[in-house]
Amino acid sequence: MKLWQKENTSVSKLIEKFTVGNDKDFDILLAPYDVEGSIAHVKMLAEVGLMTKDEAAIAVKALEEILHEIHNSKFAIEEGVEDVHSQVEFLLTKRIGDIGKKIHSGRSRNDQVAVDIKLYLRAEVVQVKEEVKKLFDLLVAQSEAYKDKLLPGYTHLQIAMPSSFGLWFGAYAESLTDDMEMLAAAYTITNKNPLGSGAGYGSSFPLNRTLTTQLLNFATLNYNSVYAQMTRGKTEKIVAMALSCIAATASKLAMDCCLYLNQNFGFISFPAELTTGSSIMPHKKNPDVFELIRAKCNRIQSIPNELILLLNNLPSGYHRDLQLTKEILFPAVEALKACLQLTVVMLSNIQIKDNILADEKYKYLFSVEAVNELVNKGIPFREAYQQVGNQIENNTFHFDSTQPLHHTHEGSIGNLNTKEIKVAMEAALNKFTIE
Repeated sequence: MKLWQKENTSVSKLIEKFTVGNDKDFDILLAPYDVEGSIAHVKMLAEVGLMTKDEAAIAVKALEEILHEIHNSKFAIEEGVEDVHSQVEFLLTKRIGDIGKKIHSGRSRNDQVAVDIKLYLRAEVVQVKEEVKKLFDLLVAQSEAYKDKLLPGYTHLQIAMPSSFGLWFGAYAESLTDDMEMLAAAYTITNKNPLGSGAGYGSSFPLNRTLTTQLLNFATLNYNSVYAQMTRGKTEKIVAMALSCIAATASKLAMDCCLYLNQNFGFISFPAELTTGSSIMPHKKNPDVFELIRAKCNRIQSIPNELILLLNNLPSGYHRDLQLTKEILFPAVEALKACLQLTVVMLSNIQIKDNILADEKYKYLFSVEAVNELVNKGIPFREAYQQVGNQIENNTFHFDSTQPLHHTHEGSIGNLNTKEIKVAMEAALNKFTIE
C-alpha cells in the first residue's frame, strides 16, 4: 500500500518498477535527514495546535529512535514500501499508532524530498569543504617546502621560462581558493528552508515555517512556496557547478602529475606502493591513481550539463523528472571526496628530482632572463630581444643557469604570496555559517 494509494486502486508492477527505478538506493542516504525534517515538522505542528504537546512528544521520541537506528545501520526500506518517507511513516505508525498518521499534516512528499535534499547537500558540501581544506593546506606546505626547487615552465607544451615547485604547488592552492568561493555560494543557496511549501502552493494550515527553519538550523527560508519547489533541481545544479570547479582543479593537477612522472619529463616520482605495474612489462610504475582522478573529475565536470539537460524545459511545479537528480549528483559527491582524499595521499608522498634545469635541453628556458639582463643594462627591450634571438638562431646563446634568479614581484618564484593566498582561503571559509 502506497501513502497515496486508494483502497480500490492498484498499481501495475511494470509501472511501479519503472517509476521507482533505483531511487531507493539514494533514498537511504536521505533517511537521517528525512527523520530530522519530520522531527522539526512535528514540533511545529504542536506549536500551532495541529498536534497536542503529548502527541508531539511521543512522535518525536519514536522518530529519535528511528534516527538512532539509521545511524547504526539498522534501517532499511522494506519490500513493497515506495520510498524513505513512506518507510519512516509506516514505522512510526506501527510503533505509536494513530499519532503517526498525523505527522503529514501540512506537507507533501514533494515538501519532504525538497528539505531532505537541502539537508543532505548542505552536510555534503561541508564535508567537501573539509576535504578541499586538507588538500589546500598540503599544497601550501609543499609550496613552501619546495620553493627553491626549479622546474621548467611550459606554454603550448614547449619549454618557456623557469618555474618552481613552490610556484606550481601554490598555483593549485590559490585555484582552490576560488573553488571554495563557488562552494560557499552553493552552501548559501543550499542553506535555505523549503519545508512548509506543501505541494508547492502553501497550505491552509497555520504553519510556522520560521520555527522549522530555526529547528533545522537553516540560515533563512525559501519564502515563496512556488519557488521553494522550484529550488528542486536548481539547488542540485548549483552544487554540481561548485563541485565541477573543484574537480577541474583536481583534474588539471592530476594531468600535470601524469606528465611530470613520465620518463621524458622525470620531474617527480612516488613510492612503488602508490603506483601500479604491467602484466608484461616489469619496469612499469604507472600513475593509475592520477589517471583515475583525472577521469573521475572530468566526469564530475559533466554533471552540471547533465542536470541542465534534465531540467531546462520544465515549467514551475513538481515533476517526476526531478527524481533523477539524485542518481546524477549523489554519486558525484562521493567520487569527488574520494579524489580529493587520494590526491592528498599522493602529494604527501611526492618525491622531487634535484637540479632539473641543469640538463642541456633546458638552456633556452633562460632566454627571457638573458633579455631582461640586457634591458637592466639600458638596452631597449626590442633590441635586447633581437640580440638574444639571433644568438639562439646562430647557436651561440649561453646563460649561466646556476646563478640565482631574481624574481621578486608578487606571485613570482621569489615571492609566492603564500600568506595572502591563505588569507583568501580563510575569507572563503568564513562564508560557511555553520551552526
